[in-house]
Amino acid sequence: MKKSVKVLSTTLLAMSLVTAAGCSSDNGNNGGGNTNSGGTNTAAEGNSGGGNAPAAEKADILFWTPFSGADGEFMKKIVEKYNGSQDTYKVKLVIQPNGEYYKMLDVALSASKDRPDLAIMHVDQIPTYVNKGQLQPMDDLAAASGINKADYVEAPVNYETIDGKWYGIPLDIHPLVMYYNKDLFDKAGIAAPPTNRAEFESAVEKLTDKDKGVYGYAVPTLWPQQFIFPSLVWQNGGDLWNGTDVAYNSPEAVEMVQWMRGLVEQGFSPANVQQDGENTLFLQGKNAIQFNGPWMKGQFDEAGINYGVAPVPQIGKAKQAVYAGSHNFVVTKDTTDAAVVKGIGDFLKYVSTNSMDWAASGQALASKPMLESAEFKALPMQSSVAQAFDYVQFAPNVLNWATISDPIWGELSNAILGKKDAQKAMDDAVAKSRQAMNK
Repeated sequence: MKKSVKVLSTTLLAMSLVTAAGCSSDNGNNGGGNTNSGGTNTAAEGNSGGGNAPAAEKADILFWTPFSGADGEFMKKIVEKYNGSQDTYKVKLVIQPNGEYYKMLDVALSASKDRPDLAIMHVDQIPTYVNKGQLQPMDDLAAASGINKADYVEAPVNYETIDGKWYGIPLDIHPLVMYYNKDLFDKAGIAAPPTNRAEFESAVEKLTDKDKGVYGYAVPTLWPQQFIFPSLVWQNGGDLWNGTDVAYNSPEAVEMVQWMRGLVEQGFSPANVQQDGENTLFLQGKNAIQFNGPWMKGQFDEAGINYGVAPVPQIGKAKQAVYAGSHNFVVTKDTTDAAVVKGIGDFLKYVSTNSMDWAASGQALASKPMLESAEFKALPMQSSVAQAFDYVQFAPNVLNWATISDPIWGELSNAILGKKDAQKAMDDAVAKSRQAMNK
């Protein structure tokens, strides 16, 4: 799929909560660095064939990730198993603090040493880094290593194919999902999770018990609205970007804001949910439904909640859709040593069929062979998450989107809290976004 990146500004892409989704925020291990040998060969010349070629030159591969929470341990297992499976290449895993990841990556990529050869990048960051000339296409590396586009879910592959070149190999896709308290559902006599607006509205009414402080669905005023609001807008036939301008003050978008405010006005949600308040209530058994990401699994398991997971219902009138993020492997522009490139290809080929440890973190894998494996299908939550892959959507493929769209979240909060009319709030968000674009 050919896609051109639309340049709106030369400003560096601001780090946002959206791009951070799916990575825990605890501080992690900064690890050591690696100086590349500075060879003149290109990625096209690297080929490990997915195995340990006897004549291959040994190489160390510096691999950066932002997995500084519990998810980091799962990636460590993959790297350790790969390193133990052969003795030609050694992947050196460096876990950077999630909240500082892209700032640190920018600094490293501008340096002549201690920069990563291979890195994890969120799919919606890739267009900006391609535009800055900091990533190299992976088509030749993939072909030489036996890695095929057809073996990955189409949505991230299409997004990161820019001007006919493939810049990222997806590890996972993490869409918004619906968590629900099975005990509260049983008590309310609800046999199955809702799948559409009518079922959802009926369920939250039955689940709400104001005398006991139990709510059907606590509407977040802040995070994770970065996943919720776009999902609802797309479901209702609207969009965040119309091809030339921001569009989140459309009738379709405003209707969804009014719908969320209506849940508060009807008493199905608390009136003033603070940051993470909906999650606190869910952990306390006082919020029956929560929309959040697959990364919440570990916390809910540890809390011992009797919960279920299902796709987000179709609340909008037009179609099923859900916002998603995706972690991807990218190769930095200056990674030119042929042995290192061969090693990267060998490692990525290994991961394509040996990533169940990553699935154990709660993530749904993007590799089709893994998705179709009996081991993955035996994971009930991850299999449920993967049901949404046919209709996932990512952030608009627009440079500096995090900066442009940032005004949404404060104005959306104003509308949900009843401080502003929904139309006024979204009009104000659009005006601020246009200022960011100098329009």
